[in-house]
Amino acid sequence: MKKVDMTKGKVMSVIIALALPIMGSSLLQFTYNLIDMLWVGGLGSDAVASIGSSSFFLGLGYSINALVVIGAGIKTSHAIGAKKEEAVREYINAASFINLILALVYSLALIFLGKNLIGFLNLNNATVENNAYWYLAMSAPMMFFTFFNLLYTRVLNSYGNNKSALKISATGIVLNIIFDPIFIYVFKMGVVGAATASLLANLVMFIIFMIKYREIFKFNFQVGINKEKAAEIIRLGFPMSFQRILFTLVNIMLARIIASFGSNAIAAQKIGLQIESIIFMVIGGLNGAISSFVGQNFGAKKYRRIVEGYNSSLIIGIIYSLATALMFIFIPEIFVKLFIRDESTILIASGYLRIVAVSQIFSTIEMVSNGLFTGIGKPKIPATISIIFTALRIPMALILIRYMGIDGVWWSIALSSILKGTVAYLLYRINIKGGYANEE
Repeated sequence: MKKVDMTKGKVMSVIIALALPIMGSSLLQFTYNLIDMLWVGGLGSDAVASIGSSSFFLGLGYSINALVVIGAGIKTSHAIGAKKEEAVREYINAASFINLILALVYSLALIFLGKNLIGFLNLNNATVENNAYWYLAMSAPMMFFTFFNLLYTRVLNSYGNNKSALKISATGIVLNIIFDPIFIYVFKMGVVGAATASLLANLVMFIIFMIKYREIFKFNFQVGINKEKAAEIIRLGFPMSFQRILFTLVNIMLARIIASFGSNAIAAQKIGLQIESIIFMVIGGLNGAISSFVGQNFGAKKYRRIVEGYNSSLIIGIIYSLATALMFIFIPEIFVKLFIRDESTILIASGYLRIVAVSQIFSTIEMVSNGLFTGIGKPKIPATISIIFTALRIPMALILIRYMGIDGVWWSIALSSILKGTVAYLLYRINIKGGYANEE
């Protein structure tokens, strides 16, 4: 398979070349989310609230999946940078096995425990709760394939082959866009139709990965499962996975608080998050790019390039996040009205965007720093930062809603993001820049 050598060439050019396909994938995903929410929004605020409620538990699955995706991404990129082909094969084999177990267990859990999970949110709306469960149950088999699609994408990114991953992701997203109106309106399946469309799209993506990159992703029985390699993947993936799981659990607790303000508030947060994903089109691309870039250069012991790559990514990210933050502050209603016409929901969602806008630059610093720490094999640093300050959202929200209402929840999110970005940069200055800047 063709590999991109990230240890050579102009740093800014390499970072941009790596980030663009990931950004393209994020743009496609945003386009899909936009169209999906337009179709679902046509069903009303209750339908949006149903999918928004279910999405917390889908996000929990992605967080669990990070146990494999992060660890495998770190170790395969290191092995590729060090030109250890046998080790690459062993890491992919071990990751595939662990992923299979996690995917099966979590998919079954969504089916059999879905009603309890939705009930925990205290939505106090029978229609929303029923639709949320069926959306979750139909999404369970989709999650199985998504677990593997995310792992395969990360492995291709470790090779520097981001364009191939983009093409496959684009295929899935286009299919999802086509399937959505068919299953939601033509077959009159409502929110379950949206889940069915996602299931079919992810199944097609999985099949393409297995056919086109069979030589990489097919389990090699001769190599088997190296227990030490599996343990390394879990050890490196656990901190970030735990951090993401905690992040999702905190969001679920916040959802209980938000639900006390009605289903319109839940729908508003779902819409706000979708709009906020505009910023992650670029920042998510930079996060993935810097992680792969740092991984290979760390394996090749080219430390000065690591610092240069981080600084280049930070410059791009801050400029972009500043521009989006200004749009969120001054014209949030324009974005919200693309999804919904309910005045109450528009007001709440616009307030969400205005408040989180103040933390966008800090979120960018956090994500770029996360990519750096993950790339050098120190995921515990960003995980610890996130665990501490994400957990603060709950007590801050409970205090602030007494004085600000629902806006208190949004401010708890913004303030914690500011703290995370600030601490992440300080730790970079202390732990990385001083030690690597003058090394080659």
